[in-house]
Amino acid sequence: MSAQKRLFLLDAYALIFRGYYAFIKNPRINSKGMDTSAIMGFMNSLMDVIKREKPDHLAVAFDNGGSQLRNEIFPEYKAHRDATPEAIKIAVPYIQQLLKAMHIPIIEVKGYEADDLIGTIAKQAEKQNYKVFMVTPDKDFAQLVSENIFMYKPARMGNGIEIWGVPEVLEKFEIEHPDQVIDFLGMMGDAADNIPGLPGVGEVTAKKLLKEFGTMENLLANTDKLKGKMKENIEANKEKGLLSKTLATILLDCPVVFDETDYELSTPDVEKTDALFNELEFRRMAEQFDAIFKKGGSTTVNTPVDEAKLYKKPQPKNEEQFDLFGSAISEETSDITHHQYYNTLENTEHSYQIIQGELGVKLLLQNLQNQQSVCFDTETTGIDALNAELVGMSFSFEKGKGFYVPFPENQEETQVLINKFKPFFESETIEKIGQNIKYDIKILSHYGVQIKGKLFDTMIAHYLINPDMRHNMDILSETYLKYSPKSIEDLIGKKGKNQKSMRDVPLEDIKEYATEDADITFQLKQNFSPLLDKAETKKLFDEIEIPLIPVLAAMELEGINLDVPYLKSMSIEMAKESIALEQKIYETAGEKFNLASPKQLGDILFDKLKIGGVKQKKTKTGQYATGEEILSYLEKDNPIVKDILEWRQMVKLQSTYIDALPNQVDKKTGRVHTDYMQTVAATGRLSSNNPNLQNIPIRTERGRLIRKAFIARDENYTLVSADYSQIELRIIAALSGEKNMIKAFQNHEDIHKSTASKVFNVPLEEVTREQRSHAKTVNFGIVYGVSAFGLSNQTSLSRSESAALIDAYYQTYPRLKSYISEQIQFAREHGYVQTILGRRRYLKDINSQNAIVRGGAERNAVNAPIQGSAADVIKIAMINIHKKLTSENWKSKMLLQVHDELVFDVHNSELEKIKPMIKHEMEHAFKMDVPLDVELGEGKDWLEAH
Repeated sequence: MSAQKRLFLLDAYALIFRGYYAFIKNPRINSKGMDTSAIMGFMNSLMDVIKREKPDHLAVAFDNGGSQLRNEIFPEYKAHRDATPEAIKIAVPYIQQLLKAMHIPIIEVKGYEADDLIGTIAKQAEKQNYKVFMVTPDKDFAQLVSENIFMYKPARMGNGIEIWGVPEVLEKFEIEHPDQVIDFLGMMGDAADNIPGLPGVGEVTAKKLLKEFGTMENLLANTDKLKGKMKENIEANKEKGLLSKTLATILLDCPVVFDETDYELSTPDVEKTDALFNELEFRRMAEQFDAIFKKGGSTTVNTPVDEAKLYKKPQPKNEEQFDLFGSAISEETSDITHHQYYNTLENTEHSYQIIQGELGVKLLLQNLQNQQSVCFDTETTGIDALNAELVGMSFSFEKGKGFYVPFPENQEETQVLINKFKPFFESETIEKIGQNIKYDIKILSHYGVQIKGKLFDTMIAHYLINPDMRHNMDILSETYLKYSPKSIEDLIGKKGKNQKSMRDVPLEDIKEYATEDADITFQLKQNFSPLLDKAETKKLFDEIEIPLIPVLAAMELEGINLDVPYLKSMSIEMAKESIALEQKIYETAGEKFNLASPKQLGDILFDKLKIGGVKQKKTKTGQYATGEEILSYLEKDNPIVKDILEWRQMVKLQSTYIDALPNQVDKKTGRVHTDYMQTVAATGRLSSNNPNLQNIPIRTERGRLIRKAFIARDENYTLVSADYSQIELRIIAALSGEKNMIKAFQNHEDIHKSTASKVFNVPLEEVTREQRSHAKTVNFGIVYGVSAFGLSNQTSLSRSESAALIDAYYQTYPRLKSYISEQIQFAREHGYVQTILGRRRYLKDINSQNAIVRGGAERNAVNAPIQGSAADVIKIAMINIHKKLTSENWKSKMLLQVHDELVFDVHNSELEKIKPMIKHEMEHAFKMDVPLDVELGEGKDWLEAH
């Protein structure tokens, strides 16, 4: 007897939306500015199913116009859903093109939802002795599960796939038969689909009622057995309950027919899929696709190929079934990979030489010193620049050509060899090119080599050309050069205990890999130079971003001293406090539960304690939303909410900083060395990593105490903090030309008090603390689009009082409102906004038809130039201060940059001289109509200094 065939049915939109939101914090933007997150997410799910399951039959179901039947019986069905994001609208045609190229059937019938199409086909296929797997994260499909029909939940966020058969469904829903899932959904409703359900019935109550009554109908026939408010609610909403059950029922009689031959997985049209992957810039996916659908993996194409033989046409439907791993693909096909689009080392003419011995090095140096511009790249034993050793160095100054110099394992011998290259590196006339050149600067500094002269960093150049795209070399190479570089994993293996060191790689292999990097980076520089001019960011590149590189390298190498014993004692105290607060929360709740579980917490707060009323927001998975924004809004309703927020903060502080920071002290230096990244934030602000010192909360007492752990080098040093006062407000005033605000700053007035005096129409000296606080909230919130609703949530003002305050604010500062409109209009016309120094923020959604998406882009149009200008100003200050510290041989060092603040380790003998120098350089970094103001503080630790 032959094995039971398996059919996989994919719920397209569920997987598309899921894929889109999986990338929401880091969208996949290609070089054309297109958001490809939704396509990437869906294709990842599809490819995973194909690779993992090797299905016999497969089809994908799409909604088409929603459910006509459900909308007829309940017009509000799905009515409150947000408009589909633009990226998803763009994604669907591409996904359907890819499916057609893969010869995967698309199931789509106008007026029917994918759930109903999948349900109908699943039941038909089951009768034809198929095992059916419904690929979807949507729990509603559980009602269809039977002995031969399964729910297949794709892998996500580190969790593996889940397959629900009958036992899993019965266990998850605590029911006796999968049909009861319909009753369960009908009872509790579904916020995502706007299915009302029975008032006051959540997940816990629905399970309890099903255990007692079995079905919705039986419950409604026996309401006399219920008590109190529950009885009243259900008796008053019987029709709503039955309607909800009908809405939740997946149809099994749609006008679709399971076609065994059509759904059979067959040979894809690889020419079309490769063309689509190339257009979308899905390099890795193209490789994965080739590995699955082409025999033999990656091979080289050096000779012309007969295009008629290149791709095998789809198999006639009743012929041999397509084998995922190539048995039905012609040998001609197996020789073609996605590298037909990308050149590689194997199929590209190149000349890379190993340079060894006195004469070889001497000739190379002579050659290097005759160049105007040279790309170099270091190969090291690891990615930690503080502790890595030099293994080799590659150079390139002509396309396709390069040199690799290996360095001995003996560090004394390496030092002798690297010293010979000092004249090249310290030449002021030779431009040095690199990709993330800050790393190379730090490596070479350990060998006493300083890089001088003009620098060109391809990673930073591309960040200014296309800030929303990723900037790693492989992606840049494939996008701009159509060249796929050799992977580091090919040399040393994947991350883990078995990964080799670069010292273990044969010299010939490392030469090819390392010199290719220098060659590619050199070529990228030639591409990016004109693009910087085209984007009008060359001046920003040359005068701010590039001069900042050695400044950041010096700060990272210096690090900062950490009081580890202080953090250890703080950890013990914090643990005691969090346990005590946990017990208090359990007492208030009346039971123990997992505080870290959003689901359990939501059930306690909203089902048991009924905080905030009955209509609480739910996530797409059906559980209550318990994020900080939600709980902060409910804080005043019940003391348990305040305690939970405090507990969360304590746990986060302990795990992220108090316990983690001591482990990040470098063993060699005894200090903490953060990494500053120039190419992460689209606004131009620096990002801090390993550890992230910019996210230490300073608005809470416990957060501030963490700053106390950062201390001066020793008793001969003092920490000095220099902080721009209200720099963003000053920039708003200058950019908008708002005369009233400019005048207040020029007169050195307290801007919040001055604003309060004007909007509340009281003399300056009579402004109350509360009025000043309200004015401060509006000052900082107005440019981020704060509404009357938002303002009333942040203050003690009612919504009408908040609206009146905003109106008064705009009357006080009329130019500000015009400026906001002008910025949005500029963005609509040009597709970007820019800072005072020309840094661009591209806003692809500024003309979106989706009001929510467009609103976000409009807020960015206003605040990005302000945040970005503040970032530009502090970068100029850092460059100028560093120049003075080095050229004048100060003992004091600049250590940290955190938002609008700089922190210095100052030798006590220089304390009184350095403070006026820092203040002057920061306040004169950029001239505006509004004066910049810097506040200085000093102390033995960062808290005291700030």
